[in-house]
Amino acid sequence: MAYDIDRIRAGFPALQRDLDGQPIVFFDNPAGTQVPRSVVERMKEAMFYKNANLGGSFGTSVAAEQLVAEAHCAGELFVNAPHSGEVFFGQSMTTLTFGMSRTICADFAPGDEIILTRMDHDANVAPWLMAAEDRGLVVRWLDFSEESFEFDLGDLRRLVTDRTRLIAFGYASNVTGTINDVAGAAQIARECGAQLFVDAVQYAPHGLIDVAALGCDYLVCSAYKFFGPHYGMLWGRRDRLQALRAYKVRAVSDELPGRFTTGTTNREQLAGVHAAIDYLAELGANYGRPAGPDLRSRLAAGYEAMKAYEDGLTQRLIEGLLTMPGVRVLGITDPANLSRRVSTVSFVADGISAPEIASALSREGIQLWDGHNYALEIYRKLGLLEAGGGVRIGPVHYNTTQEVDRTLERLEQVIRS
Repeated sequence: MAYDIDRIRAGFPALQRDLDGQPIVFFDNPAGTQVPRSVVERMKEAMFYKNANLGGSFGTSVAAEQLVAEAHCAGELFVNAPHSGEVFFGQSMTTLTFGMSRTICADFAPGDEIILTRMDHDANVAPWLMAAEDRGLVVRWLDFSEESFEFDLGDLRRLVTDRTRLIAFGYASNVTGTINDVAGAAQIARECGAQLFVDAVQYAPHGLIDVAALGCDYLVCSAYKFFGPHYGMLWGRRDRLQALRAYKVRAVSDELPGRFTTGTTNREQLAGVHAAIDYLAELGANYGRPAGPDLRSRLAAGYEAMKAYEDGLTQRLIEGLLTMPGVRVLGITDPANLSRRVSTVSFVADGISAPEIASALSREGIQLWDGHNYALEIYRKLGLLEAGGGVRIGPVHYNTTQEVDRTLERLEQVIRS
């Protein structure tokens, strides 16, 4: 079936909203996407009919236990986990990373080294900086090119030493949109005996995750960035997880994934995460290449269909921005290299601040972000942090070319004025 943007949009109640008679444009997606009706319905069903704690012999508890098990299975397929029990959930990616940073670094010795990057969201920076301060660790930094907005993994290879214990690495930037070479970084980590912790929050709405192919040790993402509820998901390699000390109550089993689940999981959130994964697979069944009946095949087809559509929006957006006087796009702009970026596009404009631009567009129902977007290291390196950061536009698979054109037209008016 041809990509039916009207049918897709009809499944998202929020997209039907307007401001003063004008449809609202949701380009704030990198900070959180809108939710399809199917996700809300699944969460409502969980709260109405499966609202009980686990372990009971009565019907509602049994139903809740099945819900949790099915959500974990869907999460494992979502990242292509090699073994069951390797995926667990928590309040957010940030919360999970803070908790795991303490667990992972517990046996690091003073003088051991960790490597962070200048392109990561602070949720994959601050937890490790604080762990380094607590444990007396040495922090090394991987920089990116201001011309290409990409890493040179040769620089990473030169940073590692025989004392490197962990590398924290972003899959895709929430500012530049760059898709980073996780598999290459994982190879370097393995060679020096270090662990690789991957933030896939910005990649998950746009690309299929395969931890088995990547070779990383941990990967974390957030469902509310891929059309689900506000809940975080973490995958860890079984041997790594089993070797870690779990901070848990005594009655909890040492079996995975329960040993890293601190307290009662949120039933309705798990139902919503599962529904969001099913939604992405449904896109593959409806609009992707012919795929097998299994969830993983349908997910792959769904992501291919979304990427092809989003690349068209991204190219149209970037080309329009580059025609505007004084505008600098902070990321890859060559149409031939769209495979190396997601659709998140950030820019700055001479003579007008990012907050002024965002505020002017918001008055007309065009929702986009300004500021540092928690990517402090990127904007500090570019010398733009004190100036208020940049403007970020994030089209996804439910946005339209008409919305891109409307945004560009209004942006040009604001910038030229």
